[in-house]
Amino acid sequence: MSPRDRARGLGRRDLLRATGIAVASAGVAALEGCSLLSPRTALRTVGEVPFATPLPIPPLATSTSHEGARVFELVARSGRSRIVPQGETDTWGLNGPLLGPTLRARRGETVRIDVRNELSETTTLHWHGMRLPAAADGGPHQPVAPGGTWSPTWTVDQPAATLWYHPHPHGETERHVYRGLGGMFLIDDDEEAALDLPRTYGVDDIPVIVQDKTFDDRGGLVETDRSDIGMLGDTVLVNGAAGPVLEVTAQRTRLRLLNASTARTYAFGLSDGRPFDLIASDGGLLAEPASLARLLLTPGERAEIVVTMDAGESVALRSFAHDLGLRERDAVLAGAHDELDVLLLRAAAALRPSAPVPLALAEPPRIDLAESAGTRAFSLGNNRINGQRMDMSRIDAEVVAGTVETWFVTNAHSQPHNFHIHDVQFVVAEIDGAAPPPELSGWKDTVYIPPGSAVRLGMRFGSHTDPHVPYMFHCHLLWHEDQGMMGQFLVVEG
Repeated sequence: MSPRDRARGLGRRDLLRATGIAVASAGVAALEGCSLLSPRTALRTVGEVPFATPLPIPPLATSTSHEGARVFELVARSGRSRIVPQGETDTWGLNGPLLGPTLRARRGETVRIDVRNELSETTTLHWHGMRLPAAADGGPHQPVAPGGTWSPTWTVDQPAATLWYHPHPHGETERHVYRGLGGMFLIDDDEEAALDLPRTYGVDDIPVIVQDKTFDDRGGLVETDRSDIGMLGDTVLVNGAAGPVLEVTAQRTRLRLLNASTARTYAFGLSDGRPFDLIASDGGLLAEPASLARLLLTPGERAEIVVTMDAGESVALRSFAHDLGLRERDAVLAGAHDELDVLLLRAAAALRPSAPVPLALAEPPRIDLAESAGTRAFSLGNNRINGQRMDMSRIDAEVVAGTVETWFVTNAHSQPHNFHIHDVQFVVAEIDGAAPPPELSGWKDTVYIPPGSAVRLGMRFGSHTDPHVPYMFHCHLLWHEDQGMMGQFLVVEG
């Protein structure tokens, strides 16, 4: 398989069979944790998910106005949720028992978010994909103690995009995300609003927050063995619901996909093999739509797709077996051979007409690496970056505000890793020396790097400077981050 195919993870059915992924169809296997002492086998839920729960739509967060800023309030608290039929479980959420509301703001608006922590543990909230001052980033340097409130403010200054927010406490991120803290943050702008795209929130523009969990026989949430990957669950949730059904009412529906799992990668596709239109990635719209049958999203990545349906039909959003460039045993442990039904799309007997997806969407990303102020090299492996574990007191790089840099990131490990950078959206210039596929042609903030592969990233740093408070870069398989696969950089004046 070519390096591009490994990075895309989009093997066709014949390729999957040829690489031994047929083990995923050998029957339904019980998930027995992920430890080496208790080897897991491929999990297959295709045709076995009892789709019966109406897909919950996270409410749009209300806001007030204060001194020219839109003010949102988020309260982190514990609660009880009935997710599976066996019973209720303890969960964490924001303004509710599980997950949080969808924040929405326009480019140019100033926002303030009052984050109050009513949990018994210190946590944080990080605005993943957002360009903002380091002191407002919500990483490990902005902890919110139990009973405390944190009120970051900034002006939104980036294109329309699907972002999200989640906790980022040092060493505890995976556990806090797994328990249920998180939600979407949507940015609007005039350019996106001028396009004839599905855009009625909760009707034909749908948030799809995908996570995997494990439950015991009484419905309790279980933290599984982590092994080298992190927690893999045997039940897939969308917006906090198991077995979800979306009642489709329009000919075309926009799905805002978010891989909010802590460790699992999904190769999304539709059960009957029909293609969909990819219109946006992490940082916003692509230059033009890409027709795809599979889309690989690793933890933290987002994508917007448009699905076309006929009246009266049903089709399932599914995660197919995929190639992460791993050895066979590691692929099984990482869930790469799993085949999982995620969400049932059920079209009404009559559908509202929708315009075709526009042929042109946005200007392509413009980063000229010839302007690069320099190249930095990062090697990922063994829960370290460049051989060093995360140290809250160590600054790993200083970058000058407004400059272009090239970052060359290599996965020198046998395990799957992706790479997320705070505060910037980057372009994927090369994967193992080759041009990226269409789905990686837009603005990104998180990218998968198979073992033995390297990516060349180009980015322009913003104008927010702070000589003391850093931003993070790290693997977004959150167990790896918690174990030390993270570094820090300052943005400083020239």
